[in-house]
Amino acid sequence: MGKWVYTFGDGKAEGAGGMRNLLGGKGANLAEMANLGLPVPPGFTITTEVCTYFYENGKSYPAELVGEVTNALAHIAALTGRIFGDSQNPLLVSVRSGARASMPGMMDTVLNLGLNDTTVLALAKNADDERFAYDSYRRFIQMYSNVVLGLEHHHFEEILEHYKESKGFVLDTDLGAADWQLIIASYKKQVEDALGKPFPQDPQEQLWGAIGAVFGSWMNARAITYRRLHDIPASWGTAVTVQAMVFGNMGETSATGVAFTRNPSTGAKELYGEFLINAQGEDVVAGIRTPQNITEAARINAGSDKPSMETALPEVFAEFVRTTNLLEKHYRDMQDMEFTVERGKLWMLQTRNGKRTGKAALRIAVDMANEGLITKEEAVGRVEPSSLDQLLHPTIDPKAELTVVATGLPASPGAASGEIVFTSDEAEQLKSAGHKVILVRVETSPEDIHGMHASEGILTTRGGMTSHAAVVARGMGKPCVSGAGSVRVDYAAGTMTASGVTFKKGDMITIDGGTGQVIKGATQMLQPELSGEFAILMEWADKARRMNVRANAETPQDARVARKFGAEGIGLCRTEHMFFEADRIVAVREMILAENEAGRRAALAKLLPIQRGDFAELFEIMSGLPVTIRLLDPPLHEFLPQTEAEIAEVAKSLDVPAEKLKRRAAELHEFNPMLGFRGCRLAIAFPEIAEMQARAIFEGAVEAKKKTGQTVQPEVMVPLIVSKAEFDIVKDRIDAMAKLVAEETGETIPYKVGTMIETPRAALRAGDIAETAEFFSFGTNDLTQTCLGISRDDAGSFLGTYTAKNILPNDPFVSIDQEGVGELVELGVTRGRKTRSDIKLGICGEHGGDPASIGFCEKVGLDYVSCSPFRVPIARLAAAQAALNQGVASQA
Repeated sequence: MGKWVYTFGDGKAEGAGGMRNLLGGKGANLAEMANLGLPVPPGFTITTEVCTYFYENGKSYPAELVGEVTNALAHIAALTGRIFGDSQNPLLVSVRSGARASMPGMMDTVLNLGLNDTTVLALAKNADDERFAYDSYRRFIQMYSNVVLGLEHHHFEEILEHYKESKGFVLDTDLGAADWQLIIASYKKQVEDALGKPFPQDPQEQLWGAIGAVFGSWMNARAITYRRLHDIPASWGTAVTVQAMVFGNMGETSATGVAFTRNPSTGAKELYGEFLINAQGEDVVAGIRTPQNITEAARINAGSDKPSMETALPEVFAEFVRTTNLLEKHYRDMQDMEFTVERGKLWMLQTRNGKRTGKAALRIAVDMANEGLITKEEAVGRVEPSSLDQLLHPTIDPKAELTVVATGLPASPGAASGEIVFTSDEAEQLKSAGHKVILVRVETSPEDIHGMHASEGILTTRGGMTSHAAVVARGMGKPCVSGAGSVRVDYAAGTMTASGVTFKKGDMITIDGGTGQVIKGATQMLQPELSGEFAILMEWADKARRMNVRANAETPQDARVARKFGAEGIGLCRTEHMFFEADRIVAVREMILAENEAGRRAALAKLLPIQRGDFAELFEIMSGLPVTIRLLDPPLHEFLPQTEAEIAEVAKSLDVPAEKLKRRAAELHEFNPMLGFRGCRLAIAFPEIAEMQARAIFEGAVEAKKKTGQTVQPEVMVPLIVSKAEFDIVKDRIDAMAKLVAEETGETIPYKVGTMIETPRAALRAGDIAETAEFFSFGTNDLTQTCLGISRDDAGSFLGTYTAKNILPNDPFVSIDQEGVGELVELGVTRGRKTRSDIKLGICGEHGGDPASIGFCEKVGLDYVSCSPFRVPIARLAAAQAALNQGVASQA
């Protein structure tokens, strides 16, 4: 028999911080805080293994669980002097979820459990505060009815709001004990009317209902969506923590709050957070009341007239500061904490490593390394590579003329423009149709997770800096303005009003999550400067990584951005992208329409100087770094017009009959062009195309060398081969052209000829191919398509189902399929190196910018990854982390 329940409290615990897989993050950290001697209300944690058992056994529990929970309740009773269900001195508890990975707001919580018509009288007597007792009871009924009994939250809010209006009350704190008793009667009637049975009075029934609801919430829609977005496996499950209640709503010396040891938006070393006097925890994040600042400095900075915790509760504040410093030093990371003050006594309810923006993550990692709290290698590992994406997004140009219509709280930095939408479903629909949207809500809830993900940014009219919208937006790297109280949202009319201006769904606005401004229309944006902590951390990362990072680039702009972001060369220049520009497409079409080789060569002669100039400019920008140029890859029909109108227009411009153009397009049409007449097959059928491109490469290299004095390193790449014979035919033409250019110019350019490995057969025959190929670049986009038999263009209709059913762990076009495609890559690496030990190996598909795929590339020993220019910093950091992780793995 296993152990299903672990207790904690009074300076000791059965669990510890390292047991998060079993106890969940919350349970493990509560145990750790108890072991540190911090003031933690006593409680117990039901393990994640019970969650697994629950779902594997028809939502039932292990036979021993009831006995272990009974003993754990007795443990709490012994420490508190209160007994669960007792009519004179009742123990009240909270029931909370806690997965091993933080999932803020995604699962369910119940507070004040154990209250009923009898125990509420005892609570009132023992606390000497009737109002507090009945306020707690109504909160419990409302929360329990929603979480456990499945009644919508708004039913109870409507009862409360209607009552307040009828009495002329504004705040919940205006209601007295008699008011709450009337509200409670209405709440209980609402439950009985809706369910046909009264609200449960038995504390044991309440407890097991809540435990079941928390386990059940592991599979609710918002939790499933959050797990999918954050790659959290469903198999992990959640723990359930049951803890003695402490009350922040027992008058003016009581409070509740949320705080971070550093600023989660900027990373500044300052206590950051909010609290409310005479409130319970949900009040702070729900946005119902405007929270107060923790520190006096923050209050002054915010221009608030409400007292800070530092001045309102000075002794508690001093103890809280000591506690936060201890926790940060112990965990060696920024902490996100929840606390309650009950009649002047501080209680710590939770600590966890805090969610932070990419900007804050950089600053915190660098600062902590400089403070000696962590090593530089640990600092490199602390920053999520994908979070750097936040730093690469535009900010508002300070020179832009802005029409600011409202100002809220700067909840998550960055700026974004988009069309207004008022529901998450609309956001998702418009995003899928290619629109950029801003989600505008009175306040967000966990049910909005999919809409927040689909939006460029989020605007709410309620809520503070630790509201749901703020926390989730920061985690996603989305700009967010919260608590814009002057904005009025009318869901029914589909309008938003600010500064006397009415905006409708579809109207453009801009939000600035750094200043809190809401701006009419779209605005001018600037690219960020990547310096300061970014430059420091990237320097540390570059020292730690083994693999080089190149960029996929074919335009001068791409190449310059790539250099700015630290690319060490070009890993893929797609030459066909150069052919679609207006001054080239005519010559390309002439080449395609030519009746014979002479005609094709005449058309290609027009393209030669243009291509030569393209390559020369790329070589100059890359300044001696390697540049891998792929020969023409797509099928020729892609360069021809498709519609009748386009055919007529092009025929006229080329001075050829429209019928000839139509006939040629029909001849080139393919049922499955991805597997058709493309890649090296074009170079074999029409060697003059490869010859022109090779000449342009070598002549461009000579030109660039003369201008810069730098040795140019061209790498000519043959696409879509399946055999050595194919490769050798094309390589012969490239070598012949290199020799000819050298003779004509008197300049010998060092170069390599290699190939893309993007078919299963090429991976299998890598040993043969490496006899003449000097480098391999794994084209994992096509290798994924050919290995899995899935078309990237058509897979969207079923891939979601496959990942949901865990047939595929994730989208194989986003993160490499390590078991299938990965095995082919590994095979190609092994067989290629066996033949040619010094063969250069890289990857140039979209996977080159995916951190998980980069980890795989490190594992199999590739020399470099190549990705889009804006993902170069992400790849540099991911490559460093992969190297450090492999180092740890190899020493283990």
